[in-house]
Order: sequence, then structure tokens, then C-alpha cells
Amino acid sequence: MRTKQQQEQPTETKAKKTATLKTLTKSSVWDVQENDIFRMWDGADKDSDIKDNMRHYVDIIRSAFMIEEIKEDNAKLKEAYTKQGYKIGQVKIDEQSKITWAIKKRPIMRVTDLTYENIRHITAAKLIEVLDRNFGGGWDSLSQSIQDIIESGFDISTTTLPKDRLHKKGGMYEKKVADGFEVLEVSKGTWVEAIFAKQKPEMEKPRLKLQTTHTFGDDEEDEDADLPEDDYRNHDDEDEEPEEPTSFDDEDINEENYRTTFEIETDPDEEADGLEDYVDE
Repeated sequence: MRTKQQQEQPTETKAKKTATLKTLTKSSVWDVQENDIFRMWDGADKDSDIKDNMRHYVDIIRSAFMIEEIKEDNAKLKEAYTKQGYKIGQVKIDEQSKITWAIKKRPIMRVTDLTYENIRHITAAKLIEVLDRNFGGGWDSLSQSIQDIIESGFDISTTTLPKDRLHKKGGMYEKKVADGFEVLEVSKGTWVEAIFAKQKPEMEKPRLKLQTTHTFGDDEEDEDADLPEDDYRNHDDEDEEPEEPTSFDDEDINEENYRTTFEIETDPDEEADGLEDYVDE
């Protein structure tokens, strides 16, 4: 049983009007609507980067939208797609070619529709609706992978109590609802499992940047870089015989010799099969 404590409000697109195909990712694409997609494609044929990587951008869109190409100017076919909730529009491939698309946002109806990319783009009320449609055995009936996806975007807690104690005044149920949690009640005979869900605040994803540089000691200034190679030795090695300097050309020294940077991106763009019919290889 789904509680009526909080009514789900219509979800408004979070995408800014300035969003473009180049800024679209497999996560942010869930924020846009069908009309936004057609707007983004408008004028894209004049961008050589988009033209050369069209499959890449189509793959991103397909991760959140169903796309059907209408090859014939068939009014009945367009009407049929429109009745199914598709939006019809033209996409310009190049200066001479246009194709007609019927596109529709992929519905999130079952727990198996939930992904790490879309979990933060639904409300807690929507999550409860999805769980209510799929539940039977309670929270533990979900696979660990589905639980992990849900908990990446929502705070989840559960409690199982006799029916007459679940709504006890001042109890966990009352406190959770007052704190903004949505609740799903799963009947288990004379007991009830309550699953509480609240959207986590979105935090900036960490980007790990490792940088190693040659240094010449804490007290040394940048001008020490002009010292001859013999003076680069560690001070602990002063009693050792100096090694014969290795000759090299000044041209061999550059910025790359002295600094190595590793960047780990947290939101890699996964490879996916594209719509080869849309792109001339």
C-alpha cells in the first residue's frame, strides 16, 4: 500500500535552454524532453564535430529515449506514433538530407528500468510508485544490484512491525514522514514492512587528480633548477661517490619530463551500439 502523505508533483525538466548536444551526457539526458532534443539538433549540421561523431550523440539520446525513424511521409503512421506518446520532428543530417524522427522518453515502470544514470532524475514518490508496482516480498526481495542503484540516489530505511503498532504516535513511521520520507507499506500477514525513501542531496562527483613533480627540497627555491646535475643528489647521499653526469641535450628537457598527470573521470561515456542507419559511415 502506498501512502498518500505526499502527492507527486509533475516533474519539470531541469535542462537549461542553453543545453546542447555537446554538453549532453547519459545522465543529464534524462533531464530533457522530446522537444529539447529537436531543438538541440537544430543547426547541428553546421557543426563539423557533431557531424563527424553523430553516432556518439545518437547513442546518448537513445540511452533515455526510444527513437523510430519514419522513412515515408505517412500521415497515418505519424498519427499512430503520436497516439503512443511520441513526438514527431525532423532532424537535419547535412545540408541536403533530413530524416523524420518519432521519439519518446523511456518510461521507468519497473525496478529493472532503474539505472545509475536515471536514479537521480526521479522523485521519491516516483520511486515508491515503481517499488509498489514490483513488490511482493519487501525490500530484501530486490537484488543487491537494484538495491545499490536505488541507494545511490535515495536514503532507504525499513522497519517491520505488527499492523497495530506501525502507526503508533511518536514512532518511527511518524518521524520519518515528518522528515520528508515517502513510505511504502508491504503487508506480511499480521505484520507490515514499511520502506522509507528520501532523495539524497546531490553532491559534486569527486575527480581524482594525481600529480607528481620533481622537487629539490622543501627549502629550495625555483632558481635551484639551474643547478648542475651533480647538485640534484639527495643530501643523505653526500658521503657517496658522485656518479658521472649523464650527457643529454637541452632539447630533451621539457615540461613532459617533469610532470605526469593522471585524471580519472567519474562519468565515462560507455560505448553502445548506435543507429547505423542514421549515419553514413
